[in-house]
Amino acid sequence: MQQIISFILKNKYFLLFLLLEILAFSFTLQSHSYHKSKFVNSANSITGGVYSKINAFKEYTSLKEFNEQLMEENARLKNLIARSNIDTVLNAITVLDSTKYHQKYSYIPAKVIRNQYNRKFNFITINVGSNHGVKHDQGVVNSRGVIGITNSISKKYATVLSILNENSKINVKLLKSYHFGSLSWNGDDYNILQLIDLPIQANIQVGDTIITGGRSTIFPEGILVGTILDFHKENNTYKEVNIKLFNDMSAIGPVNIITSFDKQEIDNLEEGLN
Repeated sequence: MQQIISFILKNKYFLLFLLLEILAFSFTLQSHSYHKSKFVNSANSITGGVYSKINAFKEYTSLKEFNEQLMEENARLKNLIARSNIDTVLNAITVLDSTKYHQKYSYIPAKVIRNQYNRKFNFITINVGSNHGVKHDQGVVNSRGVIGITNSISKKYATVLSILNENSKINVKLLKSYHFGSLSWNGDDYNILQLIDLPIQANIQVGDTIITGGRSTIFPEGILVGTILDFHKENNTYKEVNIKLFNDMSAIGPVNIITSFDKQEIDNLEEGLN
């Protein structure tokens, strides 16, 4: 302890100078949005590079899990094709009028290079950024369901506000009806989320499937979320509805970022109303 005090006294002017420099740098970032954005983007690039190296090793230990996810997605797509009339589909393609066709969504593939799931406010880092077309507030999904929403973006990397974040709220609905609610997380179990704001008129049962509701410009309707694990009623309202996720949020694997081509137009229109 004596040595520490002696060191501080001996270098007090240098330490004071260093403290003032840190404070000045901090005030500059807080008061100038341009400097702050540059700092955040630089930090994202540096940490993203480190996480990429670490993730390269972790991928080898998870190849079996990732392959199973891809096989499930391929099987689901094949089943959709098998249930449709392929001749009708092919004929429709040959006579398609490109001037009338309007594509609403596109998908950007990405890898998760860092995944938080054991905190109250979890974030995920992915290996694509603005150079790949990633923007703020885009939905992130994988073959088993919803993952989160893009948050901060650098040129080559991006962070995602995980659904395992107490600030996350996502519009969802019952698959069997048009009753909507919001998906949130109470911070307890990383595989169990909560469905809130569900009207009491919704006749729910254990095992009912929950999907995205499509009432936002972030996620299209119909993306899988999970099933109702249990629920509790109190004073003629749903006090607690627990959702068991289809995803294992501790082993996500490859993801896709959703680009909504109508998002900007809809957002601008609604901002005008406000």
